[in-house]
Formats: sequence, C-alpha cells, structure tokens
Amino acid sequence: MSAQTNDATDQTAATPSFTCYPALDIRGGEVVRLRQGDYDRQTTYALDPVEQATTYAEAGARWLHLVDLDAALVGGWTLAELVRRIVDATGLRVQVGGGVRSVQDVDAMLAAGAERAVVGSLAVNRPEMVAGWLRQFGPEHVTVALDARHVEDHHGGRWELPTSGWTETSGVDMGGLLEGYRAEGLRHVLATDISKDGMMEGPGLGLYDHLRALDAEVDVQASGGVRDARDVEAVREQGCAGVVLGRSLLDGALDLSDALALERGGEAGA
Repeated sequence: MSAQTNDATDQTAATPSFTCYPALDIRGGEVVRLRQGDYDRQTTYALDPVEQATTYAEAGARWLHLVDLDAALVGGWTLAELVRRIVDATGLRVQVGGGVRSVQDVDAMLAAGAERAVVGSLAVNRPEMVAGWLRQFGPEHVTVALDARHVEDHHGGRWELPTSGWTETSGVDMGGLLEGYRAEGLRHVLATDISKDGMMEGPGLGLYDHLRALDAEVDVQASGGVRDARDVEAVREQGCAGVVLGRSLLDGALDLSDALALERGGEAGA
C-alpha cells in the first residue's frame, strides 16, 4: 500500500487559512453538474477536465476538488488516470471523492497522486472503519463528507445525515459522529446543505453555524449553493476553512480570480 506520511505533505502553516477548491464532477468522462445530487437533473459541459483544471491552476488555484459520479452511483473508482494527468499537467493538489467503499479505494486515490480522499456515506455508516483510515493515512489525507438536510421539529429543527445518494436516513447524530472522529484526529470536513446543492441559491450558512458550534477546531469546507464572491466572503466570515466552487465557476457567475483574492485575504475585484 502507498502509506502516506503525515509530515512532509502537511503544509498548512505555509498556506492561507482559507482555501478555494474549484470543483469538477466527472461522469462518463465528461464534466457535469447535478442538481441536489439527482442524476436525472444533469447539466453537461463541453469541457476537457485536464484543460479546465489547467485554467484553474493558471488563475492561481492551489487545489482541485474532483468527484467520480460514476463510482458514487455504482462503486469502482475510475479516475486514477485523470488524477495523474491533472497533477502532472497542473501541479494542483487534488482532493478526490466519489464511491469510496474500501481501504483499497482510498489507497488507489492517494497512489494516483491525490492529496486527500473524500469519504461520504461510509463515514456516516461505518465510522469505526473510517477512523482506522485516519490513523493509517493521517488526518491530512482523509476528508469526511457530511451531506445534511435540515428537518423541522418541535425543538426548532435538526440536521439529518442521509446516505446512499441522499435516499436513506442514517439516524446518526452529527455531534456524536464528529466527537468520535475528532478523538481520532479528524481535521477536514466537507459539509453540504443538500437543499442548496447545485441550486445557485446561496450557501447553507445555518449548517456551517451548527458545525462550528459543535466543533470549532475542525476545518469546514463549505459546499453547495455558492453564487458569487459575496457568498465566498460569507462562508469565509462564517469561520469556514474553505469553499468548494462548482457550478458558479462553470456557468460564469463567479470569476475564480475574485474568489482567490478573498482566499488571500483581500477583496473581490481588487
């Protein structure tokens, strides 16, 4: 196995405290976006993934968020060659997810050149397994993805964690889950408000408030709903450590240079 070290690749002290992650979702080799994770509500973009990643790198991005939608649907990670091509062509640090089912999937992602493997449903359903991966590969190389849905109740509402493509309710308490992972060194959480994903209606700030209240030390990556530079600034001011930028970049609603200016602590358009 390509066991990763937890020292040489940890460059957090030398990098900004807020990170923009341009995102590419891949299905059948094409760049696509789904609305609220629905495979029947797909937009396909006439873009070459490596060329688009190169464009992001040339704009000054340091990271790329890459998702294998085919693997997320049926398993069997397929993007090893693409990760290698992107890393070789751009030098970007790649965070990759989609359909992680086993330690072999994580190992394959990291062996292909990815910096971090993103683990979603399994992180909710099999926390003891994923906690073992945090120990094995190091907390800088595993990102836990929490996709949440706000449900109103007589207590004012709660955040549920659906799994299996958001079709099943796990019944897992978010606070208890985070507490267990933090005991194993968890550093990175990718959080998506399902109601916002792909909708271009603004980010789920309520979810990020909730996560920060549960654990102020974990680095939260905001995902879903970001429309423009003002939304990027809003999640940064919320205390998030980063933001995943997908459809807003692909549709031209957000200029990556404006987001990166905020990453560096400046102002959009400066």
